[in-house]
Amino acid sequence: MSSATTALTLLLTPQGHLLLAPVPDEPPLPAELQCRLADSFALGSGHGLLHLGAAEIGSVLPPALGWWRDFASRYVTALCATPEGADVAIAVPDDQVLDALIADAPPMTGAEYLTAEVLDALWAALDTALRVELAAAKCPLQDFLKARHPAWNLVGRVVFNLAENRKDPEAPFAFLATYTARLSAHGKAQHLPLSQALTEFSDGKSQARLLSLLKPVQGGAEQCGWLREMVEAGEIYHPLRWTPAEAYRFLTDVPKLEAAGIVVRAPGSWQAGRPARPLVKASLGARPPSLLGKDALLDFSIDVTLDGERLGAAEIKALLKGTDGLQLIRGRWVEVDRNKLGRMLERFQAIEQAAADTGLPFAEAMRLMAGASLDDDGIDPADADWSQLVAGPWLAETLQGLRRPEGLAQVSPGPELRASLRPYQQVGVRWLYLLTRLGLGACLADDMGLGKTIQVLSLLLVLKREQKNARPSLLVAPASLLANWASEAERFAPGLRVLIAHPSAMPAADLRALDAGALTGADLVITSYGSLLRLPLLENVDWHLAVIDEAQAIKNPGAQQTRQVKKLKAAARIALTGTPVENRLSDLWSIFDFTNPGLLGTDKLFATFAKRLAKAEHFGPLRLLVQPYILRRLKADKRVIDDLPDKTELKAWCHLSAAQAALYQRAVTELAAALEDAEGNIDGIGRKGIVLSFLMRFKQICNHPSQWLGDGAWRPDDSGKFARLRELAEVIAAKQEKVLVFTQFRETTEPLAAFLGAIFGRDGLVLHGGTPVAKRRALVKRFQDDELTPFFVLSLKAGGAGLNLAAASHVIHFDRWWNPAVENQATDRAFRIGQRKNVLVHKFVCRGTVEERIDQLIESKQQLVKDVLEGGAELLLTELSDRELLDLVRLDIHTAQEG
Repeated sequence: MSSATTALTLLLTPQGHLLLAPVPDEPPLPAELQCRLADSFALGSGHGLLHLGAAEIGSVLPPALGWWRDFASRYVTALCATPEGADVAIAVPDDQVLDALIADAPPMTGAEYLTAEVLDALWAALDTALRVELAAAKCPLQDFLKARHPAWNLVGRVVFNLAENRKDPEAPFAFLATYTARLSAHGKAQHLPLSQALTEFSDGKSQARLLSLLKPVQGGAEQCGWLREMVEAGEIYHPLRWTPAEAYRFLTDVPKLEAAGIVVRAPGSWQAGRPARPLVKASLGARPPSLLGKDALLDFSIDVTLDGERLGAAEIKALLKGTDGLQLIRGRWVEVDRNKLGRMLERFQAIEQAAADTGLPFAEAMRLMAGASLDDDGIDPADADWSQLVAGPWLAETLQGLRRPEGLAQVSPGPELRASLRPYQQVGVRWLYLLTRLGLGACLADDMGLGKTIQVLSLLLVLKREQKNARPSLLVAPASLLANWASEAERFAPGLRVLIAHPSAMPAADLRALDAGALTGADLVITSYGSLLRLPLLENVDWHLAVIDEAQAIKNPGAQQTRQVKKLKAAARIALTGTPVENRLSDLWSIFDFTNPGLLGTDKLFATFAKRLAKAEHFGPLRLLVQPYILRRLKADKRVIDDLPDKTELKAWCHLSAAQAALYQRAVTELAAALEDAEGNIDGIGRKGIVLSFLMRFKQICNHPSQWLGDGAWRPDDSGKFARLRELAEVIAAKQEKVLVFTQFRETTEPLAAFLGAIFGRDGLVLHGGTPVAKRRALVKRFQDDELTPFFVLSLKAGGAGLNLAAASHVIHFDRWWNPAVENQATDRAFRIGQRKNVLVHKFVCRGTVEERIDQLIESKQQLVKDVLEGGAELLLTELSDRELLDLVRLDIHTAQEG
């Protein structure tokens, strides 16, 4: 593995496995480190994590690898407390600890699969790996850990104990060093004075154990001058009387002592081993703002509290005038840092004054709540421990609804929706309704196939019923999805007045003549990203909602269509995407710059902010900031998957490129001429041959011009189907899911595989009639077992039967056989016994062509289909009259080409 070109990261697969994979555009790791990581993770997730947490604690790692190292090192740290010779039994951290770890995870591939259950399973894998490696090493645990890194060489634990001594006013604290010799019969640690270790280990045989026991003390003495003096004077072995200043000096150096391997115990009345601190406590959003949306202004108020009790002005003044360290107030010792306490008080008083004068902007309030200041003037992390920011009643209730929409009040589109929403879809509608009512932006990031379209249509029905004569809403989508939106609206929400502002549905002259009056007659105006650029009228309308589908289309902030989308004016904005936007910070910023402008600042401010988070390896503030505005449900979620159908079939509408349209129209003209020439000159069999050859030609042109021309070029931009395949494959790749792609043409399999390989960044598999039978079983096994093999391209006849490919969660029919039985048989390669995933079936159909009209025949279930189609559609089509046949294959150029 070369260090010159390869950067590595850990990706979490949908199955909860960790895989070491190359990552583009990142600085490479040193070659030796890459080899160590590759060797360890080749043995499995547990072995890789064990190596990462035990052996690489001093290595410089990128954020994702660093986060997994931190997780693994928690396990190794717990190992150090295992007594010599005892059985290794490391308890899994509780869910609260795991949830906190997850919240602070950096962007990484597969972050959406990160759950407490997954971490629990990886912890078990760590434990299994340790037992395997420890058995193979045939050495004691401490020697095993020492071989990985000297820092783990701790035999026994020294404990520094600090206690209050209220009977001694001059020295109100006591210090005693102890050590853990062994476990009692009840499994409790036995603490003995450190002086006793000198007696217990006085014989020559135990001298090494004594040196090992005292090694952490020696390490701490190298970092703390006061401890070095105690060691040199021998005072470390005796109980000591300490003043408040000496006790505070000890508390200040606790991190150094713990880093050296010393356990620190503080008075039992101190929470988390520290005395109480006075906190500058601020509350924001106690009352509903007079305005809603990003322009809302919230209230802000502050107090100084101690353990939740408000301090008076005289007490605050006394604290700030006293000494740093430990002060006695209200009969207890408290920790005081006058500078930090004063800075926080001054900062919050300034915010309170500004809020009283002009109000606190909603975006700034959200950043304060998340601890995500975008500028360098934010709260210093060292000062943050001296403050507490809480949401007031109104804001707390609002955030609760956004973060846990399951508890929101029911919102129903009523009988106007001609469908039944699934429970998770009902939750989605309630969440969208709350955000739009508040005038805030939303990013609905549900997995592909979970019904983002029907949730938005339901929301529009709710808003229409509540607000008569409301302003129209605008939906912007890729041109390939306009037909899908139109058909879904007609099917599920026929009461919505829908206007499609696009050349495929409206003549160019009518498009140019659109005015505000025409738009107000619609509930929903649908257009494409391309048409948005050519229809300046849409930019000037005050929309009720502005919705963008496939929001990754605006991930490039500098692109013209991105800038145009962000000019739209609306009471609220919604972005729809099936990809995990939280895993790519640049995409996240651009989408939020549309849905909630200003929340993440400018692109430059956000880039600087993201660098600070990466440097600190602390992404929690960003996740906390954006989480209320993102709703993401996964097909793998147990709360969702039990509610899904086994198989969901979707139409993937495709346009023709200019080259395809020209070839298709020429073929229609040549077919008409051929039929005219054939009339009376050839028999029925000859006419059938002509019809069949032209039907095959139309299919080939709809796939790609190169398939008909045989020129070998196969340029992706020349085919609308390749463009639609790219859109789907990019989402599937981002989800690390697997896909089967079926085509009836052997010559199409290799170009498809090459195209998909470029999108997924790795090779897939190909199977067609020429694939040796003996090789097929190996291909199937590889697709099933290798998580890094993302796609399988199969010719329909070769792959349509006898194969079990249940690892796939997507099936794409790139071209249609026009025989539902054959297509269903192919689909069932993925949807069969052993499949635990919801399977999405995408059927590609070129609009305005014979493909769309045949699809309409299949969907209509006319007698034509029932009687003959499943036995061979082409034979029936040859019996059509010339007029019927030409009408079937004619090109509707407005519908077929993307505008």
